[in-house]
Amino acid sequence: MNKKKLESEAQIKRPDFLWLAGAVIAGGVAAPITLLFSLKITPAATASLLLNFEGVATTFIAVLVFKEAISRRAWWAVGLITLSSIILSINLSDGWGFSIGALGIIAACILWGIDNNFTRNISAKDPLSIVTIKGLAAGSFSLALALVLGNPLPVAGVILRAMLLGCFCYGISIVLFIRAMRSLGAARTSAVFGTAPLAGMILSFLVFRELPGGMFFVALPLMVIGTLFLAGEEHIHQHLHSKSIHEHSHSHKDGHHEQDHDGEPIKSHSHLHTHADTEHSHHHMPDIHHRHVHFS
Repeated sequence: MNKKKLESEAQIKRPDFLWLAGAVIAGGVAAPITLLFSLKITPAATASLLLNFEGVATTFIAVLVFKEAISRRAWWAVGLITLSSIILSINLSDGWGFSIGALGIIAACILWGIDNNFTRNISAKDPLSIVTIKGLAAGSFSLALALVLGNPLPVAGVILRAMLLGCFCYGISIVLFIRAMRSLGAARTSAVFGTAPLAGMILSFLVFRELPGGMFFVALPLMVIGTLFLAGEEHIHQHLHSKSIHEHSHSHKDGHHEQDHDGEPIKSHSHLHTHADTEHSHHHMPDIHHRHVHFS
Protein backbone atom coordinates (compact mmCIF):
# COMPACT_ATOMS: atom_id res chain seq x y z
CA MET A 1 0.00 0.00 0.00
CA ASN A 2 1.50 3.38 -0.94
CA LYS A 3 1.82 6.10 1.66
CA LYS A 4 -0.35 8.74 -0.02
CA LYS A 5 -3.12 10.20 2.13
CA LEU A 6 -6.23 8.05 2.02
CA GLU A 7 -9.54 9.74 1.23
CA SER A 8 -12.39 9.14 3.66
CA GLU A 9 -14.90 8.78 0.78
CA ALA A 10 -14.67 7.22 -2.66
CA GLN A 11 -14.68 9.83 -5.39
CA ILE A 12 -17.06 9.77 -8.36
CA LYS A 13 -15.48 8.16 -11.42
CA ARG A 14 -16.41 8.15 -15.11
CA PRO A 15 -18.69 5.04 -14.97
CA ASP A 16 -20.71 6.68 -12.18
CA PHE A 17 -21.68 9.72 -14.22
CA LEU A 18 -24.18 7.80 -16.34
CA TRP A 19 -26.18 6.86 -13.20
CA LEU A 20 -25.75 10.37 -11.84
CA ALA A 21 -26.93 11.98 -15.07
CA GLY A 22 -29.98 9.72 -15.10
CA ALA A 23 -30.78 10.68 -11.50
CA VAL A 24 -30.46 14.39 -12.29
CA ILE A 25 -32.66 14.18 -15.39
CA ALA A 26 -35.33 12.01 -13.74
CA GLY A 27 -35.47 13.47 -10.23
CA GLY A 28 -33.98 16.93 -10.61
CA VAL A 29 -35.46 18.07 -13.91
CA ALA A 30 -38.35 15.95 -15.22
CA ALA A 31 -40.10 15.17 -11.90
CA PRO A 32 -40.33 18.75 -10.53
CA ILE A 33 -41.55 20.15 -13.85
CA THR A 34 -44.14 17.37 -14.20
CA LEU A 35 -45.27 17.97 -10.62
CA LEU A 36 -45.64 21.75 -10.96
CA PHE A 37 -47.72 21.51 -14.14
CA SER A 38 -49.85 18.78 -12.53
CA LEU A 39 -50.48 20.74 -9.33
CA LYS A 40 -52.12 23.53 -11.34
CA ILE A 41 -55.01 21.24 -12.35
CA THR A 42 -55.20 18.89 -9.36
CA PRO A 43 -57.11 19.47 -6.08
CA ALA A 44 -54.71 19.93 -3.16
CA ALA A 45 -56.16 17.00 -1.18
CA THR A 46 -55.70 14.63 -4.13
CA ALA A 47 -52.15 15.89 -4.75
CA SER A 48 -51.16 15.47 -1.11
CA LEU A 49 -52.34 11.85 -1.08
CA LEU A 50 -50.74 10.91 -4.39
CA LEU A 51 -47.34 12.29 -3.37
CA ASN A 52 -47.07 9.36 -0.95
CA PHE A 53 -46.66 7.12 -4.00
CA GLU A 54 -42.94 7.95 -4.25
CA GLY A 55 -41.95 5.38 -1.63
CA VAL A 56 -44.10 2.71 -3.26
CA ALA A 57 -42.64 3.51 -6.69
CA THR A 58 -39.11 3.35 -5.31
CA THR A 59 -39.79 -0.05 -3.75
CA PHE A 60 -41.35 -1.60 -6.86
CA ILE A 61 -38.55 -0.31 -9.11
CA ALA A 62 -35.92 -1.61 -6.66
CA VAL A 63 -37.51 -5.06 -6.54
CA LEU A 64 -38.65 -5.51 -10.15
CA VAL A 65 -35.86 -3.75 -12.05
CA PHE A 66 -32.80 -3.88 -9.80
CA LYS A 67 -33.72 -7.20 -8.09
CA GLU A 68 -33.28 -5.82 -4.59
CA ALA A 69 -34.23 -8.40 -1.97
CA ILE A 70 -37.17 -7.45 0.23
CA SER A 71 -38.82 -9.75 2.76
CA ARG A 72 -42.51 -10.12 3.56
CA ARG A 73 -41.85 -8.26 6.82
CA ALA A 74 -40.32 -5.34 4.87
CA TRP A 75 -43.32 -5.30 2.49
CA TRP A 76 -45.60 -4.97 5.53
CA ALA A 77 -43.42 -2.13 6.82
CA VAL A 78 -43.58 -0.29 3.49
CA GLY A 79 -47.35 -0.76 3.38
CA LEU A 80 -47.96 0.41 6.96
CA ILE A 81 -45.73 3.48 6.67
CA THR A 82 -47.29 4.44 3.32
CA LEU A 83 -50.81 3.97 4.72
CA SER A 84 -49.87 6.09 7.73
CA SER A 85 -48.57 8.86 5.45
CA ILE A 86 -51.79 8.73 3.43
CA ILE A 87 -53.87 9.08 6.61
CA LEU A 88 -51.79 12.10 7.66
CA SER A 89 -52.36 13.63 4.20
CA ILE A 90 -56.14 13.34 4.23
CA ASN A 91 -57.88 16.71 4.09
CA LEU A 92 -61.64 16.22 4.04
CA SER A 93 -62.31 19.95 3.75
CA ASP A 94 -60.54 20.37 0.41
CA GLY A 95 -61.74 19.48 -3.06
CA TRP A 96 -61.21 16.02 -4.56
CA GLY A 97 -60.96 14.78 -8.07
CA PHE A 98 -58.98 12.56 -10.41
CA SER A 99 -57.69 14.14 -13.59
CA ILE A 100 -54.79 14.18 -16.00
CA GLY A 101 -53.01 16.23 -13.33
CA ALA A 102 -53.33 13.33 -10.89
CA LEU A 103 -51.68 11.05 -13.42
CA GLY A 104 -48.92 13.64 -13.74
CA ILE A 105 -48.28 13.54 -9.99
CA ILE A 106 -48.04 9.74 -10.12
CA ALA A 107 -45.60 10.11 -13.04
CA ALA A 108 -43.50 12.54 -10.98
CA CYS A 109 -43.39 10.03 -8.11
CA ILE A 110 -42.25 7.31 -10.50
CA LEU A 111 -39.51 9.63 -11.77
CA TRP A 112 -38.36 10.23 -8.20
CA GLY A 113 -38.42 6.46 -7.67
CA ILE A 114 -36.10 6.12 -10.67
CA ASP A 115 -33.88 8.85 -9.23
CA ASN A 116 -33.67 7.05 -5.87
CA ASN A 117 -32.69 3.75 -7.49
CA PHE A 118 -30.15 5.32 -9.83
CA THR A 119 -28.60 7.12 -6.86
CA ARG A 120 -28.58 3.87 -4.89
CA ASN A 121 -26.29 2.38 -7.56
CA ILE A 122 -23.62 4.99 -6.77
CA SER A 123 -24.34 5.31 -3.04
CA ALA A 124 -20.88 3.90 -2.25
CA LYS A 125 -19.35 7.12 -3.57
CA ASP A 126 -18.99 10.45 -1.74
CA PRO A 127 -22.59 11.53 -0.95
CA LEU A 128 -21.61 15.18 -0.59
CA SER A 129 -20.23 15.21 -4.15
CA ILE A 130 -23.33 13.45 -5.46
CA VAL A 131 -25.70 15.94 -3.82
CA THR A 132 -23.58 18.93 -4.90
CA ILE A 133 -23.61 17.84 -8.53
CA LYS A 134 -27.33 16.99 -8.45
CA GLY A 135 -28.18 20.30 -6.79
CA LEU A 136 -26.08 22.45 -9.10
CA ALA A 137 -27.24 20.70 -12.26
CA ALA A 138 -30.94 20.62 -11.40
CA GLY A 139 -30.88 24.10 -9.85
CA SER A 140 -29.11 25.63 -12.84
CA PHE A 141 -31.65 24.09 -15.21
CA SER A 142 -34.57 25.37 -13.13
CA LEU A 143 -33.05 28.86 -12.91
CA ALA A 144 -32.42 28.99 -16.67
CA LEU A 145 -35.96 27.79 -17.38
CA ALA A 146 -37.44 30.41 -15.04
CA LEU A 147 -35.47 33.20 -16.73
CA VAL A 148 -36.45 31.99 -20.21
CA LEU A 149 -40.12 32.04 -19.16
CA GLY A 150 -39.73 35.62 -17.95
CA ASN A 151 -39.99 35.05 -14.20
CA PRO A 152 -38.24 37.76 -12.14
CA LEU A 153 -35.60 36.90 -9.56
CA PRO A 154 -36.61 37.37 -5.92
CA VAL A 155 -34.82 39.88 -3.69
CA ALA A 156 -31.44 38.94 -2.21
CA GLY A 157 -32.85 38.26 1.25
CA VAL A 158 -35.35 35.72 -0.08
CA ILE A 159 -32.63 34.01 -2.13
CA LEU A 160 -30.35 33.67 0.90
CA ARG A 161 -33.14 32.31 3.12
CA ALA A 162 -34.15 29.85 0.40
CA MET A 163 -30.54 28.69 0.02
CA LEU A 164 -30.21 28.21 3.78
CA LEU A 165 -33.45 26.24 3.94
CA GLY A 166 -32.41 24.15 0.93
CA CYS A 167 -29.02 23.42 2.50
CA PHE A 168 -30.65 21.65 5.44
CA CYS A 169 -33.95 20.37 4.04
CA TYR A 170 -32.57 19.16 0.70
CA GLY A 171 -28.78 19.04 0.86
CA ILE A 172 -28.07 17.49 4.25
CA SER A 173 -31.17 15.29 4.20
CA ILE A 174 -30.24 13.76 0.83
CA VAL A 175 -26.63 13.21 1.97
CA LEU A 176 -28.01 11.20 4.90
CA PHE A 177 -30.45 9.44 2.55
CA ILE A 178 -27.59 8.30 0.30
CA ARG A 179 -25.54 7.09 3.26
CA ALA A 180 -28.56 5.10 4.47
CA MET A 181 -28.94 3.43 1.06
CA ARG A 182 -25.42 2.03 1.42
CA SER A 183 -26.60 -0.13 4.29
CA LEU A 184 -30.34 -0.56 3.71
CA GLY A 185 -30.88 -0.41 -0.04
CA ALA A 186 -33.41 1.80 -1.83
CA ALA A 187 -36.66 0.15 -0.72
CA ARG A 188 -36.03 0.17 3.04
CA THR A 189 -34.45 3.63 3.03
CA SER A 190 -37.47 5.05 1.21
CA ALA A 191 -39.80 3.36 3.70
CA VAL A 192 -38.01 4.96 6.65
CA PHE A 193 -37.92 8.27 4.75
CA GLY A 194 -41.70 7.97 4.53
CA THR A 195 -41.94 8.77 8.24
CA ALA A 196 -41.19 12.42 7.39
CA PRO A 197 -44.84 13.59 7.66
CA LEU A 198 -44.97 12.29 11.22
CA ALA A 199 -41.72 14.05 12.05
CA GLY A 200 -43.14 17.23 10.52
CA MET A 201 -46.26 17.10 12.67
CA ILE A 202 -44.21 16.49 15.83
CA LEU A 203 -41.92 19.39 14.93
CA SER A 204 -44.87 21.70 14.30
CA PHE A 205 -46.16 20.87 17.79
CA LEU A 206 -42.78 21.50 19.43
CA VAL A 207 -42.03 24.73 17.54
CA PHE A 208 -45.43 26.26 16.79
CA ARG A 209 -47.52 24.56 19.51
CA GLU A 210 -49.97 23.36 16.84
CA LEU A 211 -52.00 20.48 18.24
CA PRO A 212 -52.23 17.48 15.86
CA GLY A 213 -55.62 16.43 14.57
CA GLY A 214 -57.40 13.16 15.17
CA MET A 215 -55.81 11.53 12.11
CA PHE A 216 -52.41 11.88 13.82
CA PHE A 217 -53.42 9.43 16.52
CA VAL A 218 -54.69 6.97 13.90
CA ALA A 219 -51.51 7.22 11.82
CA LEU A 220 -49.02 7.18 14.72
CA PRO A 221 -49.36 3.51 15.77
CA LEU A 222 -49.30 2.35 12.12
CA MET A 223 -46.09 4.26 11.45
CA VAL A 224 -44.48 3.05 14.69
CA ILE A 225 -45.36 -0.59 13.92
CA GLY A 226 -44.05 -0.25 10.34
CA THR A 227 -40.78 1.25 11.58
CA LEU A 228 -40.38 -1.47 14.20
CA PHE A 229 -40.94 -4.10 11.50
CA LEU A 230 -37.92 -2.71 9.65
CA ALA A 231 -35.80 -2.24 12.76
CA GLY A 232 -36.40 -5.81 13.88
CA GLU A 233 -36.01 -7.45 10.47
CA GLU A 234 -33.70 -10.48 10.40
CA HIS A 235 -32.38 -11.74 7.06
CA ILE A 236 -29.94 -14.64 7.29
CA HIS A 237 -29.00 -17.27 4.72
CA GLN A 238 -25.96 -18.88 3.17
CA HIS A 239 -24.78 -16.65 0.34
CA LEU A 240 -21.86 -16.37 -2.02
CA HIS A 241 -19.79 -13.25 -2.63
CA SER A 242 -18.18 -13.49 -6.05
CA LYS A 243 -14.80 -11.85 -6.51
CA SER A 244 -15.21 -8.09 -6.89
CA ILE A 245 -13.06 -4.99 -7.15
CA HIS A 246 -14.60 -1.73 -6.00
CA GLU A 247 -14.01 1.44 -4.00
CA HIS A 248 -15.98 2.86 -1.09
CA SER A 249 -15.58 4.24 2.41
CA HIS A 250 -14.85 1.43 4.88
CA SER A 251 -13.06 0.50 8.05
CA HIS A 252 -11.31 -2.78 8.74
CA LYS A 253 -12.49 -5.54 11.06
CA ASP A 254 -16.08 -5.12 9.81
CA GLY A 255 -16.43 -8.65 8.45
CA HIS A 256 -15.69 -7.73 4.83
CA HIS A 257 -12.42 -5.77 5.14
CA GLU A 258 -10.17 -7.79 7.41
CA GLN A 259 -6.68 -6.76 6.29
CA ASP A 260 -4.95 -3.85 8.00
CA HIS A 261 -2.64 -1.45 6.18
CA ASP A 262 0.95 -1.39 7.41
CA GLY A 263 1.43 1.79 9.39
CA GLU A 264 -2.12 3.01 8.70
CA PRO A 265 -4.58 3.62 11.53
CA ILE A 266 -7.78 1.60 11.44
CA LYS A 267 -10.34 4.27 10.60
CA SER A 268 -12.79 5.05 7.86
CA HIS A 269 -11.06 5.50 4.53
CA SER A 270 -11.49 4.72 0.83
CA HIS A 271 -9.36 3.03 -1.79
CA LEU A 272 -9.73 0.50 -4.58
CA HIS A 273 -9.68 -2.99 -3.06
CA THR A 274 -10.46 -6.58 -4.00
CA HIS A 275 -12.86 -9.04 -2.36
CA ALA A 276 -12.06 -12.72 -2.94
CA ASP A 277 -14.75 -15.37 -3.41
CA THR A 278 -16.44 -15.91 -0.04
CA GLU A 279 -19.38 -18.01 1.07
CA HIS A 280 -20.85 -17.52 4.53
CA SER A 281 -24.03 -16.92 6.49
CA HIS A 282 -24.88 -13.90 8.64
CA HIS A 283 -27.53 -11.22 9.13
CA HIS A 284 -27.39 -8.75 6.25
CA MET A 285 -29.34 -6.17 4.30
CA PRO A 286 -29.07 -5.25 0.59
CA ASP A 287 -26.06 -3.07 1.31
CA ILE A 288 -23.18 -2.47 -1.09
CA HIS A 289 -21.80 -5.96 -0.32
CA HIS A 290 -25.10 -7.85 -0.44
CA ARG A 291 -26.92 -6.96 -3.62
CA HIS A 292 -27.18 -10.56 -4.75
CA VAL A 293 -30.31 -11.97 -6.35
CA HIS A 294 -32.66 -14.09 -4.24
CA PHE A 295 -34.32 -16.97 -6.07
CA SER A 296 -36.79 -17.88 -3.33
